[in-house]
Amino acid sequence: MGSVDLDIELVKRVQNGDKAAFDVLVQKYQQRVVNLVSRFVSDHSECYDVAQDTFIKAYRALGSFRGDSQFYTWLYRIAANTAKNHLATRGRKSPTYSVDIDDSENYAAENVLQDQDTPENLLLTDEIKRTVYSAIEKLPEDLKTAITLRELEGLSYDEIADVMDCPIGTVRSRIFRARDAIDKELRPLLE
Repeated sequence: MGSVDLDIELVKRVQNGDKAAFDVLVQKYQQRVVNLVSRFVSDHSECYDVAQDTFIKAYRALGSFRGDSQFYTWLYRIAANTAKNHLATRGRKSPTYSVDIDDSENYAAENVLQDQDTPENLLLTDEIKRTVYSAIEKLPEDLKTAITLRELEGLSYDEIADVMDCPIGTVRSRIFRARDAIDKELRPLLE
């Protein structure tokens, strides 16, 4: 049984009153939800609170889950909205990124420098990382969310369209515009 099939089976069991099946889903997706929330909420302790709120909301809404999208795509949408609402109720700007350094491997500009560990190149690599994260920080929220879900979370365009509740063409456009903005920030460093 594949992961998606297992999720659907667990969801059906929860919908039929099996609370232990939901615990399995929480265990399976807890770290991924915390990682996603951390893209929006920089305070580590708050990330876990927001993740917990996400699972509470998901549990309460599970009766309406029809399987039109994958379970984790549906859960990611709830997590992203819960994180944004959390920041809005505290009057904070969304999102502030707390990005794992390993995530930066997704950016081609850094891969060029990976095997050249001279002190100069290591400094340049750090500067590239800071520039990439700074460029992401400056993006409008819709572009920020799209590029984060694609490059840092590894979601497909279809999954991002589900999470962001927009057409796939809009997702492609947002990711293109985000990559273009990041590229413009990086270009001076790489020339």
